[in-house]
Amino acid sequence: MMTMSGTSERLLALLSLLQARRDWPGQVLAERLEVSPRTVRRDVDRLRELGYPIAASKGPDGGYRLDAGVHLPPLLFDDEQAVALVVALQLVPAAGAGVAEAAARALATLRQVMPTRLRHRIDSVRVTAVRSGASPREVDPAVLVAVTDAVRAREVLRFDHARADGTVGPDGPARRAEPHEVISRDGRWYLLGWDLDRADWRTYRLDRMTPRMPTGPRFTPRPVPGGDVASFVTGLFRGSRTGDSWPCHGRVTLHAPAAQIAPYVGDATLVALGPDRCELSAGSWSWDGLAASIARYGVEFTVLDPPALRDAVAVLAARCAAAVVSTG
Repeated sequence: MMTMSGTSERLLALLSLLQARRDWPGQVLAERLEVSPRTVRRDVDRLRELGYPIAASKGPDGGYRLDAGVHLPPLLFDDEQAVALVVALQLVPAAGAGVAEAAARALATLRQVMPTRLRHRIDSVRVTAVRSGASPREVDPAVLVAVTDAVRAREVLRFDHARADGTVGPDGPARRAEPHEVISRDGRWYLLGWDLDRADWRTYRLDRMTPRMPTGPRFTPRPVPGGDVASFVTGLFRGSRTGDSWPCHGRVTLHAPAAQIAPYVGDATLVALGPDRCELSAGSWSWDGLAASIARYGVEFTVLDPPALRDAVAVLAARCAAAVVSTG
């Protein structure tokens, strides 16, 4: 595996020179690269090992030539970089960005210009991308480009935003927001922006957005609360604006082995207390939601704290009992 260093930068420069003209005397290449002819010979050997067909002519005027048919820009990847590119392109179908077909074509093109050694390496990498949860509409690539352009240019974005059922209300003033960041989360794409009409941070689904052109005036970006976009957005989806933690958090003892519960705890914390007991620390957007999430494990449990969780469990128990009575 080659490390990306001064040597690799020189190899890229050498490839660029070889593609710029048909024949290069070795001494001229050495002068252009500011190295010795011996270093040029070593670099040519390295490129040959990577699969680039470079012919050499002997004699006082001897030099090097990149064989006919190699016209694409030079690509120089080590094994880890090649695998990373292949994995990223194969995961595109699960991203929901509407560019799966383009990613497949890009992967095929990338494979063709890879040196033989790396081509065999990436052919062994096979990844199946599966979306989690309900699959939303894919994001139109044109919408993704328009929104990211507005983020980059720091220009106010005007757009229509469809309802959850996909319908759009009567024509009227467009939504206006200062676009801050485009985010991919669980197969959906969102824009985090400062809503100018509501004077607050909002997230907008890109698959529901229809940008209006032209964009609005430029703006000075506002600092994201807490300073970290990922943490702030995670908190928004959890119903919190003070960080990425759940607003409601509690502890219970589950009357079951930890191994039985572990596959389903998600971001909760589980501690084994014995062969048939474990302690669960979990959070949710509401106390009712937390009580219901604990009940879904289907085992007996004891609430440890806080009192708000005890009250929510009592309400849930009464609600479930009433539901059974009402259905006979």
